[in-house]
Amino acid sequence: MEKMDSINLYKTEEAQAEVEVEVEAEEGTISDENGNEKGNSNSVDSVNILNSDIHAENEGGGAEDVNLAVSRIIDDSVKENGNLLGVIKPHSLLPQPEVPAGVAIIVAPGELNRSQSMPESFDMPAIGKFFREKSNSLSSAITKRLSSMRDQFDDDKVVMKSESQQVTEFDLSGMKVIVNLKPPVKKLPGRVSFFSRSNCRDCTAVRSFLHKENLNYVEINVDVYPKREKELIERTGSANVPQIFLNEKLLGGLVALNSLRNSGMLERKFAEMLAGKCPEDAPAPPVYGFDDDYEEQNDEMVEIVRVLRQKLPIQDRITRMKIVKNCFSGGELVEVLIHHLDCGRKKAVEIGKNLSRSHFIHQVFGENEFEDGKHFYRFLEHEPFVPKCYNFRGSTNDNEPKDVAVLGQRLGKIMSALLESYASDDRHHLDYIGISNSEEFRRYTNLIQDLHRVNLLNLSADEKLAFFLNLYNAMAIHAVIRIGHPGGMIDRRAFFSEFQYIVGGYSYSLSGLKDGILRSNRRAPFTLMRPFPSGDRRLEMAFQKVNPLIHFGLCNATRSSPAVRFFTPQNVESELRYAAREYFQRDDAMQVDLAKRTVYLNRMIKWYNTDFGQEKEILKWITGYLDATKAGLLTHVMGDGGPVNVVYSSFDWSPNA
Repeated sequence: MEKMDSINLYKTEEAQAEVEVEVEAEEGTISDENGNEKGNSNSVDSVNILNSDIHAENEGGGAEDVNLAVSRIIDDSVKENGNLLGVIKPHSLLPQPEVPAGVAIIVAPGELNRSQSMPESFDMPAIGKFFREKSNSLSSAITKRLSSMRDQFDDDKVVMKSESQQVTEFDLSGMKVIVNLKPPVKKLPGRVSFFSRSNCRDCTAVRSFLHKENLNYVEINVDVYPKREKELIERTGSANVPQIFLNEKLLGGLVALNSLRNSGMLERKFAEMLAGKCPEDAPAPPVYGFDDDYEEQNDEMVEIVRVLRQKLPIQDRITRMKIVKNCFSGGELVEVLIHHLDCGRKKAVEIGKNLSRSHFIHQVFGENEFEDGKHFYRFLEHEPFVPKCYNFRGSTNDNEPKDVAVLGQRLGKIMSALLESYASDDRHHLDYIGISNSEEFRRYTNLIQDLHRVNLLNLSADEKLAFFLNLYNAMAIHAVIRIGHPGGMIDRRAFFSEFQYIVGGYSYSLSGLKDGILRSNRRAPFTLMRPFPSGDRRLEMAFQKVNPLIHFGLCNATRSSPAVRFFTPQNVESELRYAAREYFQRDDAMQVDLAKRTVYLNRMIKWYNTDFGQEKEILKWITGYLDATKAGLLTHVMGDGGPVNVVYSSFDWSPNA
């Protein structure tokens, strides 16, 4: 210490000229104990101390003094005020220590490259670190291998085998890749617009033509945007669709389009009428995110319901050895009505019955409409099934219930318009991401809130069939978007049983719609219980007889299910027959092998054989829905009196995305 204290720390220009030291300091700032930031001041101090110590050696201290000074420099650089700052290595011009002969070289711990093997003594964190290191090494090896394979592919010669500009063929080390190149989209200064409706063949033809020509266009579906129908009539003089506009000028319908195309003048006509920028008086594109302004009328019972929600003692009760939550007694409701309305008891009981018929309140066990006394009731929003209902947004719809037939038709039109934009031509594949972000789907999710308290008993037989078929297919799409496609048996239970809607005051799942309503409350495959227990109010909506054609109108978002479609009440029976014929044209639905005398059917037919009948009856029934080729083969196999084998192919549960 005395020797170190004697070292002169004063820096001189001569010492800096003799020995020039470069110190690499870590970038960044260091905070002192008071929270103030230090830049690279430590590096400057280290340089000063190093230069000062070397200056002391030059004055006669000798090599030992230099080593001692360097040692002090390193120690001072490592710690300052108890904080670790780093290690400053000695300059390369300083003398390097030499190892005496016969002495093994000892490598500094920081420079020792150890093998990644299990340490002799370890604890649990050491084991975890060992496995992480091993897994990182494996991942690194795999990454290097894949990188080398990619480089090998990049080095392969790409051979152009097709002279066509539409298709390019590549050969990559045994891998054949065919890329279909889309022609560039035609960009014109103007805008193509056309008015359309859902399920319109002419509108589909216009849409296909514009797609084929790679023209950007704006479609205004008056079924999705009802208020635009008035504009359509004002511009064209009628409500007929399609009506095509080039900027603000009316071109006409499909007939005018075909006439121009057949005469060869279509391209010139488009170029002339779309040469200028689209003016403001042209049909405006639909505005997304805004609903049409409808005058909603509150139910006449709403004011009474609001008073009851505030004044009734809603609490958990015990009855029949069970705890029923969020309920009140019929007598309590009658007393509140008598005091609030200043009416007699008989009038209050009648109001309670009207509240029950309007689905504002329900008896907790569903045994009666409303009675004065100790029976317990609860509001619709307090039903235990409400958290599972995806058309419920915090409160029930208290507006006057709309005509369920009108709602059903609007639901079908909106979802049909959605399929026309986000489904493949055969409707076997859907773009669920595009659907979830679409204006049509946003309007659908708003529309299904109007189903809370509708009166389903007002539907005719065909209206009821179309309504529940459409609701099932729409719910399946909604379920895929909200909870995902079922990946296994456990997920399928949540998909088909726990994803629910409130419709007409009661909850309906996909299984409830299919097995409870459309299949007359029959058990689903591999289940022991019926969807609806005896005495359930939903049994009033169940069909008395099962129509086996319903299985070809229901799509559960899988590849083996029929194509998704939405039906109209006027033609639901004929549309179901067409769906069955289309389904049996698929090879995964029905095939005939004459050599093996075997008929291959989809396993769905076996699961629901109680709806179709025995195997011989099924084959006879299917014959009426086959094309000429398959019908001839099946008739030949069944007509010669020999045995016929029926094999059921596996059901593909993968999503129809």
